[in-house]
Amino acid sequence: MALKTPEQYEESLRKMNFKIYLMGELVKNWVDNPIIRPSLNSVKMTYALAQKPEYEDLMTATSHLTGKKVNRFTHLHQSTEDLVKKVKMQRLLGQQTASCFQRCVGMDAMNAVDSTTYEMDQKLGTKYHERFINFLKMVQEEDLTVDGAMTDVKGDRSLAPHQQADPDLYVHVVEKNDKGIVVRGAKAHQTGAVNSHWILVMPTVAMGKDDADYAVSFVCPADEKGIFYIYGRQSCDTRKLEGGTIDVGNAQFGGHEALMVFDNVFIPWENVLMCGETEFSGMLVERFAGYHRQSYGGCKVGVGDVLIGAAALAADYNGAAKASHVKDKLIEMTHLNETLFSCGIACSAQGHKTASGTYLIDLLLANVCKQNVTRFPYEICRLAEDIAGGMMVTMASEKDFKNPELGKVLEKYLKGTANVSCEDRARVMRLVENLTLGTAAVGYRTESMHGAGSPQAQRIMIARQGNLEQKKNLAKNIAGIKEEKKA
Repeated sequence: MALKTPEQYEESLRKMNFKIYLMGELVKNWVDNPIIRPSLNSVKMTYALAQKPEYEDLMTATSHLTGKKVNRFTHLHQSTEDLVKKVKMQRLLGQQTASCFQRCVGMDAMNAVDSTTYEMDQKLGTKYHERFINFLKMVQEEDLTVDGAMTDVKGDRSLAPHQQADPDLYVHVVEKNDKGIVVRGAKAHQTGAVNSHWILVMPTVAMGKDDADYAVSFVCPADEKGIFYIYGRQSCDTRKLEGGTIDVGNAQFGGHEALMVFDNVFIPWENVLMCGETEFSGMLVERFAGYHRQSYGGCKVGVGDVLIGAAALAADYNGAAKASHVKDKLIEMTHLNETLFSCGIACSAQGHKTASGTYLIDLLLANVCKQNVTRFPYEICRLAEDIAGGMMVTMASEKDFKNPELGKVLEKYLKGTANVSCEDRARVMRLVENLTLGTAAVGYRTESMHGAGSPQAQRIMIARQGNLEQKKNLAKNIAGIKEEKKA
C-alpha cells in the first residue's frame, strides 16, 4: 500500500490509543469529537486529492528509494522541480481546505533530517542515516502522517537548555542503556499531532557542548506509552459544539495545535537519529526552518485565495463590488498574496543538491518568504475586514435565523442585494470572520507571525545569509575604491 485512501487513513487513526486532554477532560473518541474532527478532515484531504488523476502530478511522486508512487508528503525532494511542486501542492490544499492541512511539518522535518544525518554519519561515523531511511521506507509504504516536533517550551529564553531551573523545559535524554534512551520534556504548538501516526522529534536550537543531553532527535509512534497531549484552545472553537454550520464559518475543515508531553518515554536505539552530537543540532534546526519557511509560500497563499474570494463575495452581496476603492483593495490583496507565492517559488527554483542527494531550498530566499508572511496576511485580513464591513462581527446567530419570529426580522433587515439570500450573506460573513478572527486564524493570520519561527528568527538568518561583505566589494569596485595594504 503506497497510497492510503482517506477512509483508510481515518480507520488507521481509530486503531490508535492517544491520550488527549481537551478543556480539562480526557477525550475518549477524538476522531469524532466535533472540535477536533474538522482538523482530521483537513488531513484527509491530503489523501483524497492524491487519489484523483487530475492532481497526481502535484500530490504524488516516485520514491527514489523504492521506485513506487508515494504521497508527496512522504517524499524526499530530488530536484528543484520537486521543491516547486511542493509549494504548488500546498497552495492547492490551502484552496481546498481554507485551513492548515498539517502534514507539511513532518515532510519538512524528514527532508531536513535526511541530509543532516547523512552528513553527520560522513563526519562522525555514526549510523543515524541508515536508521532514518528504514523509517522513511515504512512511512512511504504505509502512507503515514508524521508530525515534526521541534519547538520546546523553552522556559527562560535568556538561558541555555542546561541552565534552566527546570531541566524538562527542553526535551532531553534522562537515561541511556543498551536498548535505547529515555526522554522527558514537552513540545509546544504541535500542528496536527493528534492526527499523526508517528512523531519525528528534533532539537529546537543550536546546542553547545553542555547541552549534549538536549541534542536529541528520534521517531516514535504518536500514541507511544508516556506521551500525552493537551489540545490547544482556539477562538470560537465551541461554536462547533452547537450543531449548526453557518456560525462556524468553515464547518468542514480546520487545524489544531497541541502541547505534547513526554513523561519518561523509552525510545529504542533503532529510532534514535541524534544523541549528543551538538555540532549538528544547528544544521538540523536551520534546514528544517528553511524548508518550513518555504512551505508558507504555498499554504498561506492557498488560504489567502479563499479569503480574497470571500471578501469579493462580501462586496458583491453588500452591493459594493463596483466601488473603485473596493476594486483597489482586492487588487492589493491579490498583489500581496502573489508576492508570497513568488517567494515560495523563487526559493524552490534556486535550491541546490545536498550531499545525501536531497535538494535544499535557497535559505536566504526562504527566510525572505517567511518574513513577508509575518506581514502580508495581516494586511490581507485587514482589507478583507474592511470590505466585509461591521456585519462580519455583529451578525446574528444561526439559532436566531432559525427562530420562526426572529428569522423573519433578520431576513428583512440583514439582507444586502436583492438577488442574494440573507443566509448566503451570513455564510460569507462568517467565513471571513473564521479566516481572520476564528478557529482558522491559527492556520492563517496568527500562525503567520510565529509559525516556522518568529520574525526575528528570519531576520537573523537574513543577516547571516545576506553576504554584506560581497555587496561592499561590489560597491567598491563600481566606485573605484582600492583596498589599502595593511602595514
